[in-house]
Amino acid sequence: MHLIHFFQMELEALRSIYEGDESFRELSPVSFQYRIGENGDPKAFLIEVSWTETYPQTPPIISMNAFFNNTISSAVKESILAKLQEAVEANLGTAMTYTLFEYAKDNKEQFMENHHPVNSATSISNILSVETPNVVPSSKKKDKKEQLTKAQKRKLADKTDHKGELPRGWNWVDVVKHLSKSGTKDDE
Repeated sequence: MHLIHFFQMELEALRSIYEGDESFRELSPVSFQYRIGENGDPKAFLIEVSWTETYPQTPPIISMNAFFNNTISSAVKESILAKLQEAVEANLGTAMTYTLFEYAKDNKEQFMENHHPVNSATSISNILSVETPNVVPSSKKKDKKEQLTKAQKRKLADKTDHKGELPRGWNWVDVVKHLSKSGTKDDE
């Protein structure tokens, strides 16, 4: 199973699982952001997962650098990232982006128990409007599928559990370009 195919499958699984979920953003075909918590929730936070060219044999890059998180102390961010890193270790070699987002959702309260908002010059509504532009091309949207159950989503995410390697002659830039082309053709 070639790695390029692995990425393609996980990308498509993520798109179908989170279709219509406004907390999810595809920043690029190999980089994804998810808002844990409702809009306006003082304990909401954003995590970003980016695949490297050796993912999933090696960990993805997980970041909480989004402007949205600027009221969260670095100590709390570090503890969240450390917990997510443990989940990564447990899932190495498998398609884990969905697992990480779900793990963060399931443990949000525990992750944020020591959170006391840091005073920020920017009002929260500004942050939200900056962070969540609507990137989904409305014309291309299929009719909203009925919400998948958690088990169905897991099955979808599991389908992508294949190991692989880069086909000879491909490099990471090619992979990203290839995935971009095969994705939604909104504004090319």
